[in-house]
Amino acid sequence: MTRLALDHLTIVDSTPVELAQAAAANDCEGICLFMQSMDALPFMPSFNLIQDTAARRFLKRQMDDLGLTLELAYPFTLSGRTDVASFIPALECAAELKAQLLNVLIYDRDPIWRREKFAHFCELANSFNLRVALEFYPASQVRSLTDSLEIVLEIDQPGKVGVNVDLLHLMRSGAAITDVANAPHGSVLFGQFADGPIVRPHTEWEFEASSDRLLAGEGDFDFSRFACALPLDCPVSVEIPSNKVLRSGLDQGERARVAINSVRNALAGDALPQPS
Repeated sequence: MTRLALDHLTIVDSTPVELAQAAAANDCEGICLFMQSMDALPFMPSFNLIQDTAARRFLKRQMDDLGLTLELAYPFTLSGRTDVASFIPALECAAELKAQLLNVLIYDRDPIWRREKFAHFCELANSFNLRVALEFYPASQVRSLTDSLEIVLEIDQPGKVGVNVDLLHLMRSGAAITDVANAPHGSVLFGQFADGPIVRPHTEWEFEASSDRLLAGEGDFDFSRFACALPLDCPVSVEIPSNKVLRSGLDQGERARVAINSVRNALAGDALPQPS
């Protein structure tokens, strides 16, 4: 793994520039960025890089100065009512920020339409020279690694269209880490790290995913095996949102530092770092 990115959810109360600064301060190579704020994330400050071209260009200059890349761009959600063409402004924004991947979640209940809609989205993204990562998520309509691989393999563009494997979602979907290692070549394009208990009630999964993940080493997941299962040089991110930690009084920089170091230390087999 050559690139480690800081995910926006880890310090969800940060602006895009603050996210970039926290990533650089902790020797990350990239960020995973929401290009506009989301109502579903009440701690996230208000911003819209898709509409605010001046803010977008300022962020790009900051990222260039800090030596950062945009590894994963959010949000691209395909539902039953989605008009794929409506994503054109967001694709223009992602292209200007030189996003390495677009992260897609699918909630369309119709199995035929969700495949066709995803194929249309990938075609549109390709027109902007952007690659696509489909994220499976048990609360969506693409619930597992198997589901996501079936869809991306139909597109048949290895390296350009693939899967984002979130370790938390992998565990909650009931899959095995060996399933990642056995995925077809070129199909896994990104990995996300967070820890958690082996068992958690289904009714809590959505809250856990967005607001209650554990630092690496606090839970039961096998980070080393997951890292080894990912393709060589697969970029990865630290995605550890925690409303409890956010409310604890630690500032953004310290929360980012603790989360990032927990992943690094877990991969190295070291003890979990504690806030200073």
